[in-house]
Amino acid sequence: MKDGGSSGADGASPVSPASSDANSSASNATSGHADASGSANAGSAGADASPASAADAGGSSDGAKDDETLTPLGQAKKEAADYLEALQRERAEFVNFRNRAKKEQDIFRQHGIIDVLTALLPALDDIDRIREHDQLGESFEAVATKIDKTFEKFGVEKFGEKGEDFDPTKHEAILHKPDPSATKETVDTVVEAGYRIGDRVIRAARVVVASPQA
Repeated sequence: MKDGGSSGADGASPVSPASSDANSSASNATSGHADASGSANAGSAGADASPASAADAGGSSDGAKDDETLTPLGQAKKEAADYLEALQRERAEFVNFRNRAKKEQDIFRQHGIIDVLTALLPALDDIDRIREHDQLGESFEAVATKIDKTFEKFGVEKFGEKGEDFDPTKHEAILHKPDPSATKETVDTVVEAGYRIGDRVIRAARVVVASPQA
């Protein structure tokens, strides 16, 4: 009885070697397909990730290049601004120097004219006295006129006229003469004419002043 049961059980349980091999092959095929799919997906993911990484790397490279380009440009702009500032400063100093030199030149020129005029004042006074008495000949009058025009050319102005108001800043009163008809002090007689250059009086006009009676 036991042998029969065992035999029956043994008859139901045994599996043929061919079936086992087939099942193993099918399992291996399924596993291989899964591995292939995983590898393909991994490859696809790797392929998808590569362009992004390349793009990021390219962006970083461009940024570095921009930094390298802007830094020398900024330095060049700074140097240009420094050079411009230095040039403007040098130009301002040159303009100031030129103005000072011109002013000093004008002062030296004026001093030279004053020295010549001062040396000629006695002769000019004599010419004026001769003119007052109408004793200048035509030829000598022409020479005296040329002298006057020459001084005018160098900015020398002759002043002092009879009847003008007395001004102590440009007139030197050598005599005060009471005048009943005078309402204020005026120049009665010009003894020696005055001379000036611009606002600078070289010699005040020496005059006789007509003064109101007290």
